[in-house]
Amino acid sequence: MNRRKAALLIGTAFIAPATLASGQEVVKVAGVEATRVVIAPPRTELARLIRAGLSAAYHGTPKDAPGYEQAQKLYFFYGARGFEPLWLSEDESGTIRFSDNASKVIALFEKATFEGFRPSDYLTPALDIAAAGTDPARLAALETAFSAAATLYGQHAYAGRLKPTDVSSVWTITPKRIDEADLLIRLAESDTPDQILRDLSPKHREFVRLREALARFYDGSVVDEAVKIPEGPLLKPGMRDERVTLLRQRLDVPEPDIPETAGTAAAPDFTYDEPLVAAVRAFQEGLGLTVDGVIGPATVAALNGGTATTREDIVANMERWRWEPDAFGDFHVFVNIPEFRLAIINRDQVHYTTRVVVGTPKHQTPVFSDMIRHIVVNPYWNVPASIARNEIAPKLAANPYYLDSQNMEMLYGGQVINAAAIDWRSTNVNRFHIRQRPGPSNALGAVKFLFPNQHDVYLHDTPSKSLFARSFRAYSHGCVRVENPMQFADALLANEPEMSAARLEAMYGPNERWVNLKTRVPVHLSYFTLRVDADGTIRSYGDVYGANKRVIELLEA
Repeated sequence: MNRRKAALLIGTAFIAPATLASGQEVVKVAGVEATRVVIAPPRTELARLIRAGLSAAYHGTPKDAPGYEQAQKLYFFYGARGFEPLWLSEDESGTIRFSDNASKVIALFEKATFEGFRPSDYLTPALDIAAAGTDPARLAALETAFSAAATLYGQHAYAGRLKPTDVSSVWTITPKRIDEADLLIRLAESDTPDQILRDLSPKHREFVRLREALARFYDGSVVDEAVKIPEGPLLKPGMRDERVTLLRQRLDVPEPDIPETAGTAAAPDFTYDEPLVAAVRAFQEGLGLTVDGVIGPATVAALNGGTATTREDIVANMERWRWEPDAFGDFHVFVNIPEFRLAIINRDQVHYTTRVVVGTPKHQTPVFSDMIRHIVVNPYWNVPASIARNEIAPKLAANPYYLDSQNMEMLYGGQVINAAAIDWRSTNVNRFHIRQRPGPSNALGAVKFLFPNQHDVYLHDTPSKSLFARSFRAYSHGCVRVENPMQFADALLANEPEMSAARLEAMYGPNERWVNLKTRVPVHLSYFTLRVDADGTIRSYGDVYGANKRVIELLEA
């Protein structure tokens, strides 16, 4: 038998459905591996009805039509189990109904709102069993529609309803997909298919607690909106302001005892007193704000976003958790862009944390996961083409010696050239490569942490230290600036016994020095406007790029 004929063998066999993994199996024919499609004959009237409907769909769909591959997969899958249904059963009277397993999954669909989903996405008109009657085509369509609804729910639970790139083109998170055929097999072999579908959701502690918070909206335990603090002038300790009453309510600080005078109720005390100042300081410290006790625009914004009060925000953050990797790594770096903060996590415990500066809304820090592979001491800053074109080229046209004033140099063909000798009024700057030499003024500071990626972003030091004192810290061109880079380096090198921050500092000088990590460290650049503490407290952060709003809009569309 030649290889071409051996490539596909269609056979029939009486094989117990539970023992089959799929409608295909690999066999050897004359020493050549071949794929055999195993189609078991139906043994019940219901199975024969389903076979008739699936066969009509499979053989009646042109091979170049969009639905052909799905029709083929379903025919092979059900054929391997003798066309016995997963979701339909027939009682002694011959009445066809949903099976017990189907009823369990339907109950899961009905409670889809507790997962941040819409029941109507799964409980569609296609699942109308009464309308199907005993018509073979309708019964086959009903059976396969239920399988499609179950796998759709599974895909949503595992990987979310949206594509991250629909939110932002720089959210290049690796898409996750369930193996639909494998899922159907597991559902077919289980007495608890609903639990299998439920277990596809993320196991991360913060996702689980967001789901618990969502449930509270449906059981009636969340009834009040958070107290909102109006904008106003800067409020410093000892000053008086009518907003003090709202601040006390928001931070759960008791009103001071004021005695009545001559039977007249005491007037409210609007003094921004020490107990309230202490509560504000604690709030500021918890969110990484400047801890000064002063009520300014940033603190007001944080207070007004400090409690998760909408279902939409919770659902949008749950959706983004579904996009994250199944495993973050026992030892990993986690950057939360809206929080302007970085943390090193070691076996679910915070090993180190510090403030960061992220990209501006115009130059957004991308969202993705990668591996930190290198640490570079005394780095060159290789100027991105967009910055060279939009920012440096106009300055060169005005001053040919601009690069020298910035400790920069220009290269062409790998050789340093004299930029001042070029007529920049008629020359495209992107024909050349511009970089800034190592030194105190270098935009990357003394060190950078590399995880090579398509966006050319990384973590790095910066000479602009004053920005870390600000509450809003979105000022970079997309890279993540680290407040205390050598402290971060020391924590990052916990698994590198031959390297430390002290050894990195010993490399300081005029020349770029590379350190290759023996143990690569996962790094996750993420975007969560809600974070959940170990005690279940939900903290809210500003939607710096408007991405949370965009997710809500897409989910509701």
